[in-house]
Amino acid sequence: MKKKETTNLLRSLPSVDDILKWDGLKKIPGSPRRPIVVKAIREVLAREREKIRKGERKKTLERAELVSGVKKEIAAAGRGSLRRVINGTGVVIHTNLGRARIAPSAVEKIIEAARDYTNLEFALEPGGRGERSDHVEGLFRELVRAEAGLVVNNNAGAVLLVINTLAEGREVIVSRGELIEIGGSFRLPEVMAKSGAVLKEVGTTNRTYIRDYARAINPQTGLLFRAHPSNYRIEGFTAQASRAELVTLSREKELPFFEDLGSGLLQPIPGLELSGEPGVSLALKQGVDVVSFSGDKLLGGPQAGIILGRKDLLDRIRKNPLARALRIDKLSLAGLEATLRIYRGGDVPPVISALQIPRAELEGRARKLSRGLQSAAPGARFKIEVDEEESAPGGGSFPGVKLPTLVVALTHPALNPVEIAAAFRAGEPPVIGRIQEDRFLLDLRTISPEEIGEVARVFSELSKSFSSRTSKNALLVTQR
Repeated sequence: MKKKETTNLLRSLPSVDDILKWDGLKKIPGSPRRPIVVKAIREVLAREREKIRKGERKKTLERAELVSGVKKEIAAAGRGSLRRVINGTGVVIHTNLGRARIAPSAVEKIIEAARDYTNLEFALEPGGRGERSDHVEGLFRELVRAEAGLVVNNNAGAVLLVINTLAEGREVIVSRGELIEIGGSFRLPEVMAKSGAVLKEVGTTNRTYIRDYARAINPQTGLLFRAHPSNYRIEGFTAQASRAELVTLSREKELPFFEDLGSGLLQPIPGLELSGEPGVSLALKQGVDVVSFSGDKLLGGPQAGIILGRKDLLDRIRKNPLARALRIDKLSLAGLEATLRIYRGGDVPPVISALQIPRAELEGRARKLSRGLQSAAPGARFKIEVDEEESAPGGGSFPGVKLPTLVVALTHPALNPVEIAAAFRAGEPPVIGRIQEDRFLLDLRTISPEEIGEVARVFSELSKSFSSRTSKNALLVTQR
């Protein structure tokens, strides 16, 4: 675009004061305050100036388009930053998208706890002060035969609390192959340092034997520790001291043995034949003194750090002042109790169901979504394919395991997959998929049947925004 044309288009943009006088902005839903409207106008004008400078805007901005943009800006600001999204990535426990879906019954209990007063730390029977962990401790005793239990705000806090209580100022023996770093630069050695304990590495990255632990034990040893590998797997020429060996050694040396189980597979799940994930009930049955795990991964509840094990050790952990600093809030506790009651009733929460979806159901969802996309944009040039792919459990669960799944893949002759993904994210609600082999994929493992219509509606809106960039009126549909 020539410099003069750019200058003329910039000059054609109305001022903020002029726009405020337009009739189209006098009746905005919710009657927002003037500063909010002014801010929205400035945001829209700033975007339009940038478009003009980049040559993306080649004609004068129509008043109706500007008013529409201002209204959308106000609506977006009113929605807030933390929003519901549709997870089309196929990653069931997606850390960036809030990890596990919570069961409807747990959601109801969270709402109830938020709305009303509760007996959070009040014992109804004697009528005096109670402990908040009492609401779930009995359920853990029943479900996994734990002697005692304590719940804090997340598993990183649980690990910090246990090590600080049992080994502050003393050595904690850990295999070099378990010095993990997970999402958000959470590093085990750094947590160990903050706990006040001294890290004692043994073995090598790929091979650690029970004799390595035994040789490292000295009068300064306070704890034997084992960490779940979470998001990686070491294969090939490897060796690892077994849980049974570590239990035996800890008994012989009269040292507590603490295992961070990470993802929190509470019990073996019938029909879920996945390997490599340590179960909570089995770990306690095999004699681990203290275990910790997350509440919002394979357990399927809200964020929480759960500590279970020997009563004498849990009593010490409970008295640590850090326990109060890390304690769980009433909303998470309400959701956690409701989730545990699902297990108690012989059912499983949505996160487990998502890992078990039969192929026939996935195929039905994929065909329905494909048809919905076809109907939503009959004049677009998108190529839509139903294809076989693989999903990941996510959240550090079952590292290395892939789940067969079905996806709907979208491509377009004039658009790259990054542009398609961005358009879906800009929808209401935002739809998050994944890009693979130059295709934008929507994985039906994490898109519920109720969300398929919403995805089609978002696709309809985004296809309209792309209409100016398409020249042929044919929707290409292929199903394999």
